[in-house]
Amino acid sequence: MSKRLPYVIATALLASLSLIAHARETVKIAFIGPLTGGVAANGLGGRNSAELAVKLRNADPKAKYHYELLVLDDECKPNVGVQVATKAAADNDVIAGITHYCSTVAMGTVDVYHRFGLPVIVWGAVLPDITYGNNYKEIHRVNGTMINQNEVAAKFMTGLKFKRWAIIHDTTDYGKGHDKYFSEFLKKDGGQIVGDFGVTADQQDFSAELTRIKELKPDVIYFGGITPLGVRIRSQMDKFGVKAVFEGTSGIISDAFIEGLGPLAEGVVAFREGAPADKLPGGKMFLKEYAAANYSDPPEAYGPFAFAATNLVIDAIEQVGPNRKKVRKVLDRTKDHDSVVGKITFDDHGQNSVPLITKFVVQDGKWVVWEDSEYASGKRSLTGR
Repeated sequence: MSKRLPYVIATALLASLSLIAHARETVKIAFIGPLTGGVAANGLGGRNSAELAVKLRNADPKAKYHYELLVLDDECKPNVGVQVATKAAADNDVIAGITHYCSTVAMGTVDVYHRFGLPVIVWGAVLPDITYGNNYKEIHRVNGTMINQNEVAAKFMTGLKFKRWAIIHDTTDYGKGHDKYFSEFLKKDGGQIVGDFGVTADQQDFSAELTRIKELKPDVIYFGGITPLGVRIRSQMDKFGVKAVFEGTSGIISDAFIEGLGPLAEGVVAFREGAPADKLPGGKMFLKEYAAANYSDPPEAYGPFAFAATNLVIDAIEQVGPNRKKVRKVLDRTKDHDSVVGKITFDDHGQNSVPLITKFVVQDGKWVVWEDSEYASGKRSLTGR
C-alpha cells in the first residue's frame, strides 16, 4: 500500500465534510449587546458565548443548517439600540435575535421586534417590564428579573442584622426599577431607608450625595446601577470617609468592576439570578469549550445565558426551519428545555423562571459565592461592621 494513501483518504474525507457544510443552507441570527462603552466587558463576553454556540453547532455534522451570527453593538444606549435592532429586524435573512444586556436598551427595542415580527431572546437585561410590560409574543428572556434579585438581597442583608440603608440609583428605568423593588422588600423585612438619591448615569461628582449620606450614618449603601457608575461612587465613598457596606445588583457583577476599583472592591456584595458558570448544569462543559476557543475576554456573568439563548434559537430553527413565525411559536411553547443554565420554561409573557438567586462578595480580587467565602465563615467581616 502506498504511504500516501491514508493521507489521500483523510484529505478526501475532510473535503467531503467541507462540501457537506457548504451545502447546508445558511441561516442568519443576530447578537446585540454593548461591545463598546462602560459595560463592554459584559457585551463582549455575551458575544463570545453566542459565537461559541454557533461554532459548536456548525461543527456538528447532524445540524441541518449552517449558522451565521450578525453581531451589532448597541453601546448600552437606547437610541443606538433602536437603530441596530431595526437594522437586524428589517433584514429578512435574520430569523431571530439574542439581544441586550442593558435594560434601558431592551425596553426601547421591544416595539421594534414586535413590529417586524422578529423573535428574540434577551440574555442579560433584568427590568421586569421587558417581558411583562406588553403582551409581545416575540419577546423572551432566559435570565431572571430584578424582582427576584431584590427580594433575596433585602432578606439576606437584613438577616445579617444591618438596619439602616442609603440608596443611590441611576435615573434610568433600570436604576429606578431596582430602587422600587429593593425599597419594597427592604421595608417588608424591617430595614430602614434613611435616604434615597437618584443620580444620572454619566454623573462624575458625588460630593453632595456622599456628604449627606455620611451625616445619615447608614450601615449599607445600596446601589442600583451598572459598573461604571458603581466604580465612581464606591471610589468616592472612600474619599469622603463613608464607611458603609457597598451593596450592588447584578449590574456590577463583572471583572471590570473589580479592575476599576482594585482593593476598594473588597467586601462589596451583589446578587444575580442563576449560579456561577462552574456550578451550572452544563457550566463545566461551557467553560471548557470557551477556554478552548481562546477568547481574549472572559464570558462574564451573563455569558452562559447568551450561550443558552443562542442554542435555544438554533434548536428551534433546526426543528421548524428558518421561518420567523414558526420559530417564535416554538419558543413560545418552550418547557423544560435543557440548557447550560438549567431547565428553561417560558411563561405566557416569554419569561423564564429562574428561582435561584446567588449571593456574591468580592474577596481577594474575585467575585466569590457568599457561602464559599471567608465572610460567611466569619474569618472576615464586611466593611463597616
